[in-house]
Amino acid sequence: MDDNRKALEGLFTETIKQLKLRIASGEATAADLGVARQLLKDNGIEALSTGNNELSKLKASMELEDFDVDEEDNVVALR
Repeated sequence: MDDNRKALEGLFTETIKQLKLRIASGEATAADLGVARQLLKDNGIEALSTGNNELSKLKASMELEDFDVDEEDNVVALR
């Protein structure tokens, strides 16, 4: 069992190294980023947008404009 654990830990470590290399080089595909996101999520790693960190900057750059909720002519009824 100890050998299997070491093999899995090695695979985990190599996966992380390869993902980091692809992301840092700018060659990461959408699939690579999805694997990285899931790996972080599965291991309880979260990011908070606080202060002026990179996540805050990304969030600020993606803010949607405010819409006037009183504009009923833009509402589509769903059945």
